[in-house]
Amino acid sequence: MSTDSGVNRARLHTLADRERAVFAERHASSLRAYGEARHLFGRVPMTWMNKAAGDFPIYLDRAYGNRIVDVDGNEFIDFALGDTGAMAGHSPEPVVAAVTERVRNGLSTMMPTEDAAAAGAELARRFGLPAWSFALTATDANRWAIRLLRAVTGRSKILVNSYCYHGSVDESLIVVGPDGRGTSREGNVGAPVDVTLTSRVAEFNDLAGLERELAHGDVAAVLMEPALTNIGIVLPEDGYLAGVRELTRKYGTYLIKDETHTFSAGPGGATAFWGLEPDVVTIGKAIGGGVPVGAYGLGSDLVEALDGRADLDLIDMGGVGGTLAGNPVSMAATRATLEHVLTDAAFDSMIATASAFAGGLTKIIGGYGLPWSVSRLGARVEYRFASPAPRNGTESAASADAELEDFLHVYLANRGVLLTPFHNMALMCPTTSLADVARHHDIFDAALKELL
Repeated sequence: MSTDSGVNRARLHTLADRERAVFAERHASSLRAYGEARHLFGRVPMTWMNKAAGDFPIYLDRAYGNRIVDVDGNEFIDFALGDTGAMAGHSPEPVVAAVTERVRNGLSTMMPTEDAAAAGAELARRFGLPAWSFALTATDANRWAIRLLRAVTGRSKILVNSYCYHGSVDESLIVVGPDGRGTSREGNVGAPVDVTLTSRVAEFNDLAGLERELAHGDVAAVLMEPALTNIGIVLPEDGYLAGVRELTRKYGTYLIKDETHTFSAGPGGATAFWGLEPDVVTIGKAIGGGVPVGAYGLGSDLVEALDGRADLDLIDMGGVGGTLAGNPVSMAATRATLEHVLTDAAFDSMIATASAFAGGLTKIIGGYGLPWSVSRLGARVEYRFASPAPRNGTESAASADAELEDFLHVYLANRGVLLTPFHNMALMCPTTSLADVARHHDIFDAALKELL
């Protein structure tokens, strides 16, 4: 963990203790609920919810648009937005209406609905890939895409970028070690095999490293985000993404673009924004408007290759699918989100708001002479405790300062603003206003004044 963030550590410790005490006082009902959840592993529905800057999680009462109200009655401007899951805003009315109607008429039937076809057609229009299939999460979409590409290539390995994020996909939990070789990511839980048996890894923005790994001839697919996100936004350098596409074609390797977070770039994600040509696109979270869903889109050549494989069981127990995948509720939500909420016009507004957020943040940080940087990907903004901005995942991980990050998050939360708890990410939804941006900036500036 870096401690070269340009702040006084003793002052940081004092202020952090103060803010945590305020947090505990303001969230007494959340603390009580957390203490009483004895029959939940880790006292939360999913253990990652324990990533809370204030020592315990805030408990939800209700949420709407970009506002959250907790069980203590505190209201927040929400820039976390479910770590992209609520990029459409919380409970957008078209999604609520579509889901409510669907709930009245069957939840789980193992039958297709016309909503699914409409959602697939809209994803095809936006991302340029003709055939789509649905999962419940982007993690599953990635897993199933990987299986398909191993099947059609006969190759065993998947290549990812160091410190990438593709959910809990086993093959993605590999990083570039100090010796330049692939090694298991720290904290990897119960890996079925040594990750180097299933995966190869290259740094983002490193075409030479990518070619070195592809030259082994055993990589079925490169699975990558067009820009790294979950380790802090790491943007592609000029020519990098085109170079990746050229190298994957040279070595007969399929290219999967995971747009789950980079969907923030625009209506067709980074794929459309940067004119990319992937063989597969995977996506999840935001397209369901808050209802669980994942999807993967396939290019026509890949569809033809799969259609001709009578040996692959794509119907029953071949390892691709799930009983609740493509369920009527998820499909109704996805269609409503794409057709009525995350529209072209909505993205125009969200991106303009994010641009204002990034510009104001850069001005504040620059005014204090801090060695930090700000990156933006469409409607998503992030600041890092490093300047210039990290160019790969390993550099971005090295710039982390958990103590400073937690202090800023608690300081903001105590004054009614939420950032994503995993990193310094602020996301705009269709209802995020410039006044909301100004409120964040006023609090952020006040925090730095106290800290410095």
